[in-house]
Amino acid sequence: MKTYPEELKASIIVKLLPPNNASVPALAREYGIPRDTLYTWRRQAGGQGALPATPAATVGGLSGAEKFAVVVETATLNELDLGAYCRRKGLFAEQIATWRTSCQHANDPQPSAPERAERRAEREQIKQLSQELQRKDKALAEAAALLLLQKKVQGLWPAPEGAPSATRDALR
Repeated sequence: MKTYPEELKASIIVKLLPPNNASVPALAREYGIPRDTLYTWRRQAGGQGALPATPAATVGGLSGAEKFAVVVETATLNELDLGAYCRRKGLFAEQIATWRTSCQHANDPQPSAPERAERRAEREQIKQLSQELQRKDKALAEAAALLLLQKKVQGLWPAPEGAPSATRDALR
């Protein structure tokens, strides 16, 4: 059984897995490695859940300046060109959109401590008011159901002539 250098194996695995997704038969022809070996490497790499380290910069390894450079480079690209750029660089359009948003809000003023405390208090008050509203909605629905049932009972069994009625007394 032939052994292959780890660097070669790592570079082929990177080509096999997303975002490249190269076909196994094409890589087998290109490198002269049996297909079964490539399928095994891909299965093992997929089971590990992580890509092997490569000399190229990985997405997680990009610095803030590199991310900003990507945002600037892609600012004028249309959707097709952006897709080609992402495939070439091994990025996703959603990542670039997130980075663009971060860049746009990078110089926004940060709220002061009293403002953060006020926002926290407002969120807590909104939460309490929402809970109270839900409780009152349930109580109102229950009262409406009881009134409806009371009307149905009165329709089925009319009250005697001299007996006081809760609805008649309430209307007076």
